[in-house]
Amino acid sequence: MQSELHRQLAAWRHHLHQHPETGFEEVDTSAYVANALEAMGLKVHRGIGGTGLVANLTVGDGKGVIGLRADMDALNITEAAQQRAHASCKHGKMHACGHDGHMAMILGAAKLLTQARDFNGTVRFIFQPAEEHGRGAKAMISDGLFDRFPVDAIFGAHNMPGMAAGTFATRAEGIMASEDNFVIRIKGRGSHAARPHMGADPIVIGAEIVMALQTVVSRNVDPGLQAVVSCTEFITDGLRNVIPSNVVIKGDTRSYDVAVQALLERRMREISMGICQAHGVECEFEYTHEFAPTINSPEFVDLAVQAAARVAGAANVDADVKPMMISEDFGAFLRVVPGNFTFIGNGATGKEGGTPLHNATYDFNDDILEIGASYFAEVARLALPCA
Repeated sequence: MQSELHRQLAAWRHHLHQHPETGFEEVDTSAYVANALEAMGLKVHRGIGGTGLVANLTVGDGKGVIGLRADMDALNITEAAQQRAHASCKHGKMHACGHDGHMAMILGAAKLLTQARDFNGTVRFIFQPAEEHGRGAKAMISDGLFDRFPVDAIFGAHNMPGMAAGTFATRAEGIMASEDNFVIRIKGRGSHAARPHMGADPIVIGAEIVMALQTVVSRNVDPGLQAVVSCTEFITDGLRNVIPSNVVIKGDTRSYDVAVQALLERRMREISMGICQAHGVECEFEYTHEFAPTINSPEFVDLAVQAAARVAGAANVDADVKPMMISEDFGAFLRVVPGNFTFIGNGATGKEGGTPLHNATYDFNDDILEIGASYFAEVARLALPCA
C-alpha cells in the first residue's frame, strides 16, 4: 500500500513530467517548485542564475549549513509513450533524464525535514536550471549563490538506469568526467562527382581526420588515465552528384585530468590542421570546455554512504563505484564548495526503470522517489546532528 508521502511525491513528479521546460526556460517549473516549498512554510528566494531558486530551513542553533540540490530542466525530445497518463503535454520536450524525479525527491526531503525538524543547523534546498548543457550551475554561482547562501557542503544525486532500483553508488574523488566540445570546419573545393580531380574533396579529408583522431587517446594518453574522443556529427553541403566544398565535424571529449584535457585539445588541433595543410585546404578548429569533472570530496563520501545504508541497507550501497565518462553540471559546484554526488538505481536493464537516459520512452521510476527523499533527509540529519 502506498504511503501518503509516496502519493505526494508521485503527484509532484507527474505534474513536472507533464510540463517540461528546457534550460533557462524553467519559469513555470520554478514557480511550481517554489509554491510547493512555500506551502511547507519555507521562504523561497527566486531568480538566482535565471530561473534557479533556494529555500532555507533552519532548526536549532547549529552553525552548520548544507545544500541539497536538484536540477530542473528537460530535453528537446518528443516523448514516445503517449499511453502514460502523465506524458509530456509539450511536443518536442520531455523529462528524458529524470530531473522531474530529482525535483520531487528534494521536495520530499524538504517535507520530511520541515515536519520532523530533527537536525540542528541550516539546510538549503537548491533548484538549478540548465543542467543539460552545463550552464546552470555557473549561472547560479556567478549570480552570488554561495555568497548569499554559503554552505559547508553540497549534495546531489542522479537516477541511474541499469542499476537495481533503490540501490546507491558513489566514490571518493572523480565519479564523472569533464566534457569538452569541438568543431572542425574543413574548407575544400567542390566539384562534379564525375570530376573529383577538379576539386579538393573535404569528405575524404574529413574521413582521414576522423580516423586519425582515434589515435589521440590510444597513442598519446597514458593508459592509466581516462579519456574519450567521439566524433558525433559529419555535415556536408554536398548532393548526390556534387562533391561538397565544406565539411563540419562535431563531437566531444571526456576526461578527468586538466593536463589530459590540454593534451587532447593540442593533439586534435595539430592533427586536424596538419591533415588539411597536407591536402592544401583551410581548417578551423574550435574547442570549448562545457562541463567540469565531478570530483567528490573524500570527507563527505562516508557520510553519503552511511545515509544511503540507513535507508537502503548496507548491502545495497556501493562505496567505490567505477568512474563513469558521463558528465554532470554538479561538478561546477564542487569546484567551489566540497560535497558528494551519488547515483540512485532507477531499475535494472530490462526491468521497470531500466530504459536508458535521454531515450524517448524513458521514465523516472516512481518506486525510488521515497527512498531518494529519505536519503537526502538522512544526509541532513548526519551532517547536522542534534546535540
